[in-house]
Amino acid sequence: MIYLATFNWGWLLAAALLGLAMGWIAVVQHGQGWSGVTMRKVAVFVAALILASVFHLAPGRPGYWLDLGLVMFAAYVVGCAVGSWLRSLVVSRPAPSA
Repeated sequence: MIYLATFNWGWLLAAALLGLAMGWIAVVQHGQGWSGVTMRKVAVFVAALILASVFHLAPGRPGYWLDLGLVMFAAYVVGCAVGSWLRSLVVSRPAPSA
């Protein structure tokens, strides 16, 4: 992981900044989101990718790209969470009265 962070810090920073921007924008968008079934399928898929990375099921270059993709995905998700949190702090609206 240190190798990924050392040599790909620019890509990781770009993923985090893109996540920050998307998190800032996503608070404004009030879509329906994913269904429970779709969310479970995505969670199982991501868990399978993480397990494949931990147990080195993809050796060599494909394993490197898998690790890098997972770390970039994590940086993006953290950036999204931080962007949404900052947006909610900066742009707070009073609750509508009924």
